[in-house]
Amino acid sequence: MTDDLLADFVRADQEQDLGAYGIHVHQEGKPPIEHRFRSDDRVNLYSVAKTFTAVALGLAEAEGRLTLDDRLLDHLPELRPLAADGFEDVTLRHLTLMTSGSGLRWHAHERIDAADLLHDIVAAPLVAAPGTRYAYTGTGPYAVGRVIARATGANLRDYLLPRLFQPLDLHNPAWHCCPLGFPFAESSLFLTTSELARFARLLLQDGEWEGRQIIPADFVRGMVADPVATGYRGHLSYGYGFGVWIGRDDTYRMDGAYGQFAVIAPAHRAAITVTAHSTRDADLLTAVHDLVLSRLAP
Repeated sequence: MTDDLLADFVRADQEQDLGAYGIHVHQEGKPPIEHRFRSDDRVNLYSVAKTFTAVALGLAEAEGRLTLDDRLLDHLPELRPLAADGFEDVTLRHLTLMTSGSGLRWHAHERIDAADLLHDIVAAPLVAAPGTRYAYTGTGPYAVGRVIARATGANLRDYLLPRLFQPLDLHNPAWHCCPLGFPFAESSLFLTTSELARFARLLLQDGEWEGRQIIPADFVRGMVADPVATGYRGHLSYGYGFGVWIGRDDTYRMDGAYGQFAVIAPAHRAAITVTAHSTRDADLLTAVHDLVLSRLAP
């Protein structure tokens, strides 16, 4: 349903050509509110996928399969001969926070020519000590996905199917893979607006879904407890947490290219989810905050 809450957002999208496909507003104790600008088809969530990968890491830790501060090479010891100086200190936490110090930049839309992308990731010289510098790249989440596959015996998507996707009724989601068959982890997961909204609601509820604790509550709260500085300014980012961005108005969010957003607002007990193809994604995010979130009763 659409109501007056979204009227100004809908008008802004049309007048400013913001490119939204749909918006879904969940606030605890109230019926959901949504507006579709087109059919609710599955779309590439781009870097929103990083949040799913971070959660997979938390689930694997809760099962005792690994810890966030394990070193990558402890799980993949055969890569030690390839590793650049200093890489032996890179942990799964560093990779998820994108503070590994690696100088290699790669994202899922780029062609992979290496026989194994992970070899290139491990061999790339470090430009900073692990944990000391943030640099936006898809290499860390991809490497984390590979560790999850080694530690659990299932690739990232298959690992999440019974633990996350099926409980949220996210039926058979597509997640594009590298040439070796491993999900890209940092991008290329396809869901609808309403499906992503369920995941956003799960995080708002500290990992609880219909009476079942899907994700440990301590892990969900920890995703925003100690963000790293990114060097970015303005309301778009006040730091990067564990697979999520710290936003304005005491929020945090999943954030993908071209306007894939899921804004979690604990103070309002609300989650606002948008999918889009926007070349003005900063303006789209501003509209979410100014024309929707700010008008929700706390």
